[in-house]
Amino acid sequence: MHRWRSGRGRSTALASRLNGAARAGARLAGRLPAPWPYLLGLFVGAKLLLTLVGLLVLHAWDGVPGAPPPDEAAMWAQQREVSGHRWISFWFAWDALLYLRLSELPLTGPWADFGFPLLYPFLARPVGALLGGDNALALLVISNIAFLLALWYGHQLAVLLLGDPDAARRFTRYLVLLPTAFLFQAALTESLFVCLALAAFYYAERRRWLLVGVLGYFLAMSRSLGLLVALPLALVLLRQHDWRLGSRALLGYLRIGWPLLLLPAGWFTFMAFCRWRGGDWFAYQHAQRAGWGIEVQNPVPVLLGGLAGEPQDAARVWFAVAVLAVLAAGLRRREVPYLVYGVLMVLVPLSMGPAVYKSLLRYLLAAFPVALALARWARRASVDVWLTAALALVQGALFVLWLSYWTHLII
Repeated sequence: MHRWRSGRGRSTALASRLNGAARAGARLAGRLPAPWPYLLGLFVGAKLLLTLVGLLVLHAWDGVPGAPPPDEAAMWAQQREVSGHRWISFWFAWDALLYLRLSELPLTGPWADFGFPLLYPFLARPVGALLGGDNALALLVISNIAFLLALWYGHQLAVLLLGDPDAARRFTRYLVLLPTAFLFQAALTESLFVCLALAAFYYAERRRWLLVGVLGYFLAMSRSLGLLVALPLALVLLRQHDWRLGSRALLGYLRIGWPLLLLPAGWFTFMAFCRWRGGDWFAYQHAQRAGWGIEVQNPVPVLLGGLAGEPQDAARVWFAVAVLAVLAAGLRRREVPYLVYGVLMVLVPLSMGPAVYKSLLRYLLAAFPVALALARWARRASVDVWLTAALALVQGALFVLWLSYWTHLII
């Protein structure tokens, strides 16, 4: 009886502490300006849920005979070297391990890997120094901070475009629920790229073009697609001036929008690094061709070939078709720049040829205007509930498949 009372007392004390912590968290959230309590709730909720599901799935895979197969065992060994905590190490798969290696290569020594733009792994160097030299943890910190900032910039941009705080909250929720949005939390470039893109569009809508140029400079150094975002940003400028054309209008556009030239300057900076460290201005393109067989080509035959190809390729390409359909049906005339941006995020990866099929679902995550269209369609509460549930189920299924790395569905 005494033991039972003692255990009951400990349980009561623990419950009291948990309740106290919950009340303190609620008071802190109440002091934060809107929309931060909502955005933090989305961020923390997604983090906790995905971590729990990830650990449960990996525990289940541990009992599957032959998993992982021998060709993936090396990656699992590398993950264990990253961290002994599986809730950290499972975020390091495929390219994440290459980013970690790039963050640790000495700048003064021989440099032979130019297959990735360097903003993300280079940011990990100073952040890792602050974290005691742990560059792996630095990559995750950068990704998650960028993810949280992407939610804020996305909310602010959606308020400007949709004119409704409720629609803006729906936009951020759908951004978190996009089919492969779990990759925002991985040691990959998706969260940094989308954060910079959302911020650039937000400040473009606010007509703060110098800040747009600075953000665009880093956007172009984060992924090769970043250079092309200059086109939809220029369309925002044209729309703000009623699409006027002519020599006088062109001079006005150059006077206001000259910071957009910083986007090609960002990519040129990476090319200059390739020349400095490897003696080749086009080392990135050569590395892409040699490492993955990537050749620029017409994206339409690539898309049609995927639909008629292997079942996994067809499934990935159908996702791309769905993205294009939602963009075309859901965006309005005022949102033409976002339609162009979204189409670029779909067709440019496809223009790299069938070699990108394995990573196509990852690349489609950059097409954030899909969430704008969904937020507009989901004004009715019943539609919002069903759409939220459907997206959550699709993302959950893809997350499980991503953790079963040997399926090669999402790389």
